[in-house]
Amino acid sequence: MTLRPDTETTTEPGAASATSGPPAPRNPLDRFFEITRRGSTIPAEIRGGVVTFVTMAYIVILNPIILSSGTDVAGENLGFAQVAAVTALTAGVMTILFGVVARLPFAFAAGLGINSFLAVSVVGQVTWAEAMGLVLVNGLIIVLLAATGLRRLIFEAVPMPLKLAITVGIGLFIAFIGFVDAGLVTATGASSPPVGLGVDGSVGTIPTVVFVVTLLLTGVLVARRVKGGILIGLLSGTVLAIVLEAVLDLGPKFGADGSVNPQGWGLSVPELPAQWVGLPDLSLVGQVSFGSFERIGVLAALMLVFTLVFTNFFDALGTMTGLSKEAGVADAKGEFPRLRSALVVEGVGAVAGGFTSSSSNTVFIESGSGIGEGARTGLANLVTGALFLLAMFLTPLTSVVPSEVAAAALVIVGALMMSQIREIDFGDFSVLLPVFLTVTVMPLTYSIANGIGAGFISWVIVRSLSGKAKEISPLLWVVAAGFVIYFARGPVEALLAG
Repeated sequence: MTLRPDTETTTEPGAASATSGPPAPRNPLDRFFEITRRGSTIPAEIRGGVVTFVTMAYIVILNPIILSSGTDVAGENLGFAQVAAVTALTAGVMTILFGVVARLPFAFAAGLGINSFLAVSVVGQVTWAEAMGLVLVNGLIIVLLAATGLRRLIFEAVPMPLKLAITVGIGLFIAFIGFVDAGLVTATGASSPPVGLGVDGSVGTIPTVVFVVTLLLTGVLVARRVKGGILIGLLSGTVLAIVLEAVLDLGPKFGADGSVNPQGWGLSVPELPAQWVGLPDLSLVGQVSFGSFERIGVLAALMLVFTLVFTNFFDALGTMTGLSKEAGVADAKGEFPRLRSALVVEGVGAVAGGFTSSSSNTVFIESGSGIGEGARTGLANLVTGALFLLAMFLTPLTSVVPSEVAAAALVIVGALMMSQIREIDFGDFSVLLPVFLTVTVMPLTYSIANGIGAGFISWVIVRSLSGKAKEISPLLWVVAAGFVIYFARGPVEALLAG
């Protein structure tokens, strides 16, 4: 059931009627977060917050792996321990801030698309401090767009079928991430087919079997409407993984010496750490420089900022659209409570990520796991954020949950988000094709922004040439043109470099 959301002012979309609504709040905490109003309870919010953290905890390990692997133009690398500390710090602070300001259960952490872009493409041209300066500039631009209302205007210009398609596409995307993380879907190394099932076409590893068992167990619990079903599934899968590792000693898939163990665990080995507590090293906080504009030139630096803004802007927009629909807090137009505040805080996440050298922080699609567990308000974010702050001191413990177990929750949530497809009318092919492209391009290119861009461009072209040009917002034309530049940024960058 879709609940009618409350808003900041009476002019916001989805404002509730003064004469109707759910039962009156029971206490100040309930009133502030509108827990009863949204059909939730404090225990459900706590469970949802814990599930979201458990599903996202891998970022405290993965983000340092990605960022520390990039050697900048000066031959410097970021320290693994330092990146892990600022990753947890920034995720905790931004998740709590969003929960208090926007009062929605959307957790924050370092965005995987942008951190990979920084480590692979950006730091070959600039230093790490200068790269984080570009991230900070990107965040300031997004904050400005949100504060002036332009970002909301773009959000409102997106037609409802595309908003629903974004939700469905994200569902398939995170399910695909789950399949890949679990080792159920692997790269074949051939041009066709590019991916295949497990090892040589079969489920050939114990970690993948643990994923399958966790997925089926969680699926049964969710189907039977067991409270805490996703959390129970995650904990059960983790215990099973710890036991199997203790008995079989599978070890990691990738060794420190570059060796590969096909039977090993993907990201982290499920075993209790020897040391659980340690003081975080926050020395990367404030290590920011704007020297890139001088080092590589203003035009080249602005092109990098443009890429960051487009990726950040539309990844977050699509994610929040999908999560708000799944949480039942979106209105008939697909808008959700405190939209402008949410967009501003999301931009602040990029600023904070640049300032702390953890990379741009944004809304995580894994928040859907907490929503699937019952989270509907920002109270869940307080729980998730507090656990991230605690993770600064317990970094070794966050690696206990293997990625194969966390992947099961992603697939479950992907299935739940897929259900939104029933609200799309496929009778008009000028709607069907853009929706289809949006839904398929996201998982197949591993990018939310790419799927949104394909949908926007095809929507304005197909709809306008089908005699429906008057129905298209002029702003959507502008954004579609921007995506054309975004997709052609390689040749544009080469032209600028020449």
